[in-house]
Amino acid sequence: MLLSIIIFLPLLGAILIALLKNMDASIIKGIALGVALITFIISVSLYLNFDPDTAGMQLGTEQPIEWIEGLGISYYIGIDGISLWLILLTTFMTPICVLAAWSSIEKGVSGFMICLLILETAMMGVFCALDLFLFFVFWEAMLIPMYLLIGVWGGRRRIYATYKFVLYTMAGSALMLVAILYLYFQNDNSFNLMTLYEKAGSLPNQKLLFLAFFIAFAIKVPLFPFHTWLPDAHVEAPTVGSVILAGVMLKMGTYGILRFCLPLFPEGVAAYTPLVVTLSVIGIIYGALVAMVQPDLKKLIAYSSVSHLGFVVLGLFALNNQGVQGSILQMINHGLSTGALFLLVGMIYERRHTRMISDFGGLSKQMPIFATFFLIVTLSSIGLPGLNGFIGEFMILLGSFISGEFSIVYAIIATTGVILAAVYMLWMFQRVMFGELDNPKNQVLKDLNLREIVVLIPIVIFIVWIGVYPKPFLSRMEKSVNHVLTQSKSTATIKTEPPTIVLDATSEVERVDRPFTMEGRSK
Repeated sequence: MLLSIIIFLPLLGAILIALLKNMDASIIKGIALGVALITFIISVSLYLNFDPDTAGMQLGTEQPIEWIEGLGISYYIGIDGISLWLILLTTFMTPICVLAAWSSIEKGVSGFMICLLILETAMMGVFCALDLFLFFVFWEAMLIPMYLLIGVWGGRRRIYATYKFVLYTMAGSALMLVAILYLYFQNDNSFNLMTLYEKAGSLPNQKLLFLAFFIAFAIKVPLFPFHTWLPDAHVEAPTVGSVILAGVMLKMGTYGILRFCLPLFPEGVAAYTPLVVTLSVIGIIYGALVAMVQPDLKKLIAYSSVSHLGFVVLGLFALNNQGVQGSILQMINHGLSTGALFLLVGMIYERRHTRMISDFGGLSKQMPIFATFFLIVTLSSIGLPGLNGFIGEFMILLGSFISGEFSIVYAIIATTGVILAAVYMLWMFQRVMFGELDNPKNQVLKDLNLREIVVLIPIVIFIVWIGVYPKPFLSRMEKSVNHVLTQSKSTATIKTEPPTIVLDATSEVERVDRPFTMEGRSK
């Protein structure tokens, strides 16, 4: 019941705003902010009531509730240590987005807030659904409000960006739908994900099914070479649209890989891991190099997301506890850091109506508070020790290094992405913040106001907290990660070259000097 309330409360808020749409814009914004804050406060109880010693699903529906009679479609939700943090990230970022849009959205305020709240419901539904049909409904429902956010409130080329975003996503969704229907008939005419986990080892055509799901999720990540829709969507989206897109929506792709691809299709994982890891490393380097030459702040941050999420996918396919936990933590880190970067770019755009790096210079003299927040978030994005980005990237690279001798090559190449990130982020910061304040338009800029400071402070708190003390975040995902890895290795025998690791149910790392098998072992 609690989880259902959290999922659908924003939807109820959207309906309320629709009924009161003719009221003053400030009242509409207040209702949206109140609903988002209440949703976040209630969602904190998920953290408080979550049992970190339980690997399976909890806090949802104990049994599937029949939704469409006779078709095996049910309302079945729950969370584990993986989805817990993505739910909290969603409910945390939404009120920040409402507050960030307070002055930037002046036309169609009620429609904007309705789209934002519906989008929150859809995203949380994706992270909680344990029925494949329900998952697909939430997955597709997310497209409509994001399409409107970009298409109605976006920039000059917003229509092109929305078409590209929707067409890419729909192409992946079509493949996933075919795979879901195939699994439905293999699962005794049921969309129940839990029963599918039990049959995963005996599923036929696992390689094709893996590809169908993986391509849909890789487009959403986006993983190279499926990334070309992202820069256009980010550049044309309003600030809040970019924050939600980078902060939460991109994580739906990496979450889908972890929830579906790894445990359901172990044969596909074994067959395509070298390809996926190669694409991840290419994405890390490619995204960093392209970001380095961008003249537009927003486009630079967009390409940095391609690089950072390449790290996330690399960690997932390390197939060990360190890599997967690091990837989940990096999903949260990226949502905080990149979301904050887009907020900061939006704040300076409201003042100067330009995002070109060449139009700035010396802003630290005129806007010291803005420069301080920008520096903290920039250092977080490049993985400075003591801030959140370092923990996630370190665990991912550690997992990649210990996953096998051949993987060391990938890990070394990926490590150069950390260096390149420092280059393009610090160079960008230098050009924007330092130098002569010789542009008359920059000399009259006002520093951050109280509302903007309130928007950024919660994000900075978590950036420092995760960097200094990540244990509360890691401890609640450990059992669930071990469970997923155990599922992926116990459902089938997987053989691969070269030597790598075996993870048993206790998550200990065992080095072997031969082709390994991922076979279920009883303690």
